Amino acid sequence: MTRPVWPGKPYPLGATWDGYGVNFALFSENAERVELCLFDSSDALNENERIMMSEQTDMVWHTYIPRLVPGQLYGYRVYGPYEPLEGHRFNPNKLVLDPYAKAISGTKRWDDAVFGYKIGHPHGDLSFDARDSAPYMPRCVVIDDAFPWGDDRPPATPLHKSVIYEMHVKGFTQLCPDIPAELRGSYAALTEPAVITYLQSLGVTAVELMPVHQYVNDRHLVDRGLSNYWGYNTFAFFAPEVRYSSSGFMGEQVREFKAMVKALHNAGIEVILDVVYNHTGEGNHMGPTLSLRGIDNQAYYRLVTDAPRYYMDYTGTGNSLNMLHTRVLQLIMDSLRYWVTEMHVDGFRFDLAATLARGLHEADRLSAFFDIIHQDPVISQVKLIAEPWDVGPGGYQVGNFPVLWSEWNGKYRDTVRRFWRGDESQVAEMAYRLTGSSDLYQHNGRRPYASINFVTAHDGFTLRDLVSYNEKHNHANGEDNHDGDDHNNSWNCGFEGPTNDPAINALRAQQQRNFMATLLLSQGVPMILGGDESGRTQMGNNNAYCQDNEIGWVNWDLDENGLDLLEFTRRLIRIRNEYPILHRRRFFIGRSIHGGNVHDIIWLCPDGKEMSDEAWNNSMMRSLGMLLDGRAMDVYDEWGQPISHDMLLLMMLNANLDPVPFMLPDKLDSHPWELIVDTTMPKYDEMLEFDAGDVYNLQGRSLVLMRQRLEETEANGNG
Repeated sequence: MTRPVWPGKPYPLGATWDGYGVNFALFSENAERVELCLFDSSDALNENERIMMSEQTDMVWHTYIPRLVPGQLYGYRVYGPYEPLEGHRFNPNKLVLDPYAKAISGTKRWDDAVFGYKIGHPHGDLSFDARDSAPYMPRCVVIDDAFPWGDDRPPATPLHKSVIYEMHVKGFTQLCPDIPAELRGSYAALTEPAVITYLQSLGVTAVELMPVHQYVNDRHLVDRGLSNYWGYNTFAFFAPEVRYSSSGFMGEQVREFKAMVKALHNAGIEVILDVVYNHTGEGNHMGPTLSLRGIDNQAYYRLVTDAPRYYMDYTGTGNSLNMLHTRVLQLIMDSLRYWVTEMHVDGFRFDLAATLARGLHEADRLSAFFDIIHQDPVISQVKLIAEPWDVGPGGYQVGNFPVLWSEWNGKYRDTVRRFWRGDESQVAEMAYRLTGSSDLYQHNGRRPYASINFVTAHDGFTLRDLVSYNEKHNHANGEDNHDGDDHNNSWNCGFEGPTNDPAINALRAQQQRNFMATLLLSQGVPMILGGDESGRTQMGNNNAYCQDNEIGWVNWDLDENGLDLLEFTRRLIRIRNEYPILHRRRFFIGRSIHGGNVHDIIWLCPDGKEMSDEAWNNSMMRSLGMLLDGRAMDVYDEWGQPISHDMLLLMMLNANLDPVPFMLPDKLDSHPWELIVDTTMPKYDEMLEFDAGDVYNLQGRSLVLMRQRLEETEANGNG
């Protein structure tokens, strides 16, 4: 029986079920013909039916098939010139996946047939391979978007009140003993009470999930028994990664993802996605033909202008998407909007975002991509976080992204590491980082919460390894330890790796507390790498991108040091939440915003005097104090009236190896100073008080936070 086929519509792109049938729409500017391939089952080696898509509107090929239902598997074969020297790589022998597919039925199996050219041919990618790739390719899945969201609402936590927790869906849950074995490593695992309770008790407000778009395992990794564990090699921008699904691969992964978001929202936790729109998993000119390359290589990818056989590579992965093409911008915008409206996510962290901003060559913060996002009524309302660099010329763009954007503040990470390592000439730079990096973000009207502060992230050492290793140990990656950065060490501790020396272990534990306290008590938005709060180690591997095993997974079996650090981190987050002065919406200005002679911040030398120009410029200065006055806060009540906080906070930092006597301010000497945090004390159960004007013995490599309560009449007097 011949299947009825209708013309269909060019929009929306992708496969859309309307209750009666499915509309298919695929953009290809240079294609000469497109065939829709339908498969009976996920294990079928070849399609059982090919349907010519005879309709084309505005370069979109489309057709409608009545009585087709969700669960239908499909792909495309696209006909056109195979002329690599001109930038065209059409090969209808290669099954290509819909870039708008909402689900992918499985994962790709590597075979020479998935390449558009003949592997080993003397002419390389200029040759043409006629073998069918369908037996080795996954299939796209038509889905039903319906889901019982009920009263799901985004937590909408203000960014300045946010605490972000970076995690890997599988790595965070794979070893958790309180999760049923069949759910570990999946989206469903993140809905389990053990996980929800843990995140709530920690106090984080958002999880930032490492890539969950369907990704490719690089062939060279598979050949070595490894995988692209982190997932920064995506090729389906609408499809949740099927390997994290415990419920199935025929569209069930979509419902499972939505259930995860709903459960986290119900717990008051936002979901931020780490998204990779700067490149795809098809690699360079020698890579496989999986999707965009075979659909319209010249339109989708940024090719070298005078040598279109090759790709512009701003990412170090072989290719870059062509952000100059309106249809590529549409693809990304449609994907972002889908994840917000249909999947209910709360924001995005853009991997190598400088690539997305590139105009003709140099990174351009006023590129079309930003203009479109700022005008979009959906995407402009969610959290937008940039990784503000790529590997191309002019790619380091920290501080140059526009209003509405926050950035991973690489300068914060580098400064904090250098300070606690004891490097010279870091005090002035450290002051900027502690107060929200106004030198980077204030010039164009941005606020302290433009700075996403971090000390460690997935890329690099964990916090424990940062203070335990002077050199990387990446031998398990199979690259002779040549991969990964060499400059991630924070402190030459005198002993490499694990040791039974209690003194060294105590110092390492204290350094971890210094980093965590600095991170959580700084202005801006803190981001914690998942597992750092309990001393997770990767045994010195600072590039665990391919380690889908115990090296890359979070260990839930904690020793005493891990438990102590976990409780210490919980207490720091509670303190951050308790004192609004620790997460201000505006930068410090040196005085009260309400008038009077109150200063919102004063910088102090250990002798109790204000920091002078000479002190700021002293290369040997490694200790300072930061006095914050709650009476100058920018907090308002429900009627818009300013609220004054009758409290002073004093943070003292000492990066010297030896103790430093620090005089406590005595401007209000009738009120004692109360100790809140001392990083030399992993457990702190009693309230210690010190008189104003006393000298506090600030230990080597330590951070201390104190508070001074003020009388109500004095506090309301603004000075």
